[in-house]
Amino acid sequence: MEHQLCTPAPENNPNAETHQRPGLVTVFTGDGRGKTTAAIGTALRAAGSGLRVLVVFFMKGPDFPHGEMVAMETVANITTKSFGAPGWVLPNHDNTTHLLEATKALASTTEEILSGNFDVAVLDEALNVISLGLLPTEDLLHLVKTKPAGLELILTGRRSPAELIELADLVTEMKSIKHPFERGLLARPGIDY
Repeated sequence: MEHQLCTPAPENNPNAETHQRPGLVTVFTGDGRGKTTAAIGTALRAAGSGLRVLVVFFMKGPDFPHGEMVAMETVANITTKSFGAPGWVLPNHDNTTHLLEATKALASTTEEILSGNFDVAVLDEALNVISLGLLPTEDLLHLVKTKPAGLELILTGRRSPAELIELADLVTEMKSIKHPFERGLLARPGIDY
């Protein structure tokens, strides 16, 4: 017997969009691995469904190679941007260049989001710029509160502020149970970054 795929007519399909899709706010946070992976998976799913996607990498500048950005540059409907200063943010050090890059990233992201050119925006590691004190929590909360109604907004990073968790529609915490780093295995290109 031959099987045919059949799509129900919109009036019979409970999943059919009959009005503008509401844009929700998703937070992937926690100390476990998988936050960026989950966000990029959603970005790819959205692009594959014809949605226009913006992915902004915070704290991942020119000296931070990340395979997902290279791969996404070949995908239609995905625009990527990457911001970050060389090295790591360290306590009791001059982190001015990191602060400037975080400020540029948020300004660029805000402009792109408000342009109306995107259906989905991923702000990768945006929560880290908050938890490390590079930007005030209020700046990120303002972006969340003023985003276009139909824009799906996904934020990743450790230590999400409680106010953002309260505002978000979906929050997933990645919890580390076991990690190969604990036995000395360093991050592997193509798998971990």
